[in-house]
Amino acid sequence: MKIALIPGDGIGPDIIEQAVKVLKVIEKKYNCKFEFTEVLMGGVAIDATGVPLPEETIKICKESDAVLLGAVGGEKWDVLPGHLRPEAGLLGMRKALEVFANLRPAIMFPQLKSASTLKEEVLGDGLDIMVIRELNGGAYFGEKVRIDTEDGQKAWDTMAYSTSEIVRIAKVAFETAKKRDNKLTLIDKANVLESSRLWRETVKKVALDYPEVELNFMYVDNAAMQLIRNPRQFSTIVTENLFGDILSDEASMLTGSLGMLPSASLGSGKLGVYEPIHGSAPDIAGQDKANPIATIMSVAMMLRYSLDMEDAAKEIEAAVSKVLDMGYRTGDIMQTGMTLVGTKKMGDLIAETLK
Repeated sequence: MKIALIPGDGIGPDIIEQAVKVLKVIEKKYNCKFEFTEVLMGGVAIDATGVPLPEETIKICKESDAVLLGAVGGEKWDVLPGHLRPEAGLLGMRKALEVFANLRPAIMFPQLKSASTLKEEVLGDGLDIMVIRELNGGAYFGEKVRIDTEDGQKAWDTMAYSTSEIVRIAKVAFETAKKRDNKLTLIDKANVLESSRLWRETVKKVALDYPEVELNFMYVDNAAMQLIRNPRQFSTIVTENLFGDILSDEASMLTGSLGMLPSASLGSGKLGVYEPIHGSAPDIAGQDKANPIATIMSVAMMLRYSLDMEDAAKEIEAAVSKVLDMGYRTGDIMQTGMTLVGTKKMGDLIAETLK
């Protein structure tokens, strides 16, 4: 099974190293073989080639069964124009690989309940929210214009969607909801935005093919509030690119740390891009301080969705939970009475638990 590795920038190489460590254990345990190919994207690609997404990277990713990404970005490259910044490489790769559905689970590990900023009575028995974000449309990919005016400049970004783009992500959302508890919430701004009205109309039509799924709607501003006020009301959420970016980060922080949560970006085939939802954190890069759990949990999603290894995925998730039960914590999730460990030690502990 061919896996393209994109360590990227900042802590990316640190956490990818731990992910590979875990995959090496899976190789031996399941008598399978992973062929790793490391490629450039983001700031390191800019430094080496002048562009954030080299053609060679796209080629190798397309020839792979899955792509595992660390992180991209950093202040070093913030002065560059938009099309040459590290994030442009990420957007370009999503487009090139035609991955349009981003699945971001926000799951509360019971061991980390006290790490959340929410009161225990709000969290209840825990959280299990799946945010499904459209990945290839909206304001991030629409027309971007900046012009000179008499009093300075004017700029705008176009949030555009077609019926076909909405249908394909809606089907992913309904299928996901079916595997959970048959509840789906569409987040939009249909009281103001025409694109949101098209989303709502189209998703209603797709819903006719899924009578068993309960569909409801919520405006994005209310959803942002409700995620804090009563997050347990949500199960599966589907929304457009910009709203999904913001809401999934908000949902992740309910669980205590960005360092705990994975993501999968999927298309119509098996090829997917798997990455932690946190940033590159250049301030702690190479210092053995980063939390590798989100990346290791992304490996579990990769095994589940792209490589058809459900049992291995469950074993990784169970190993992570067991290590947390043993009281080990990285700095971002440290609690009184627990044992502080670095990136490498956390990776070692999870890998050893898997054996």
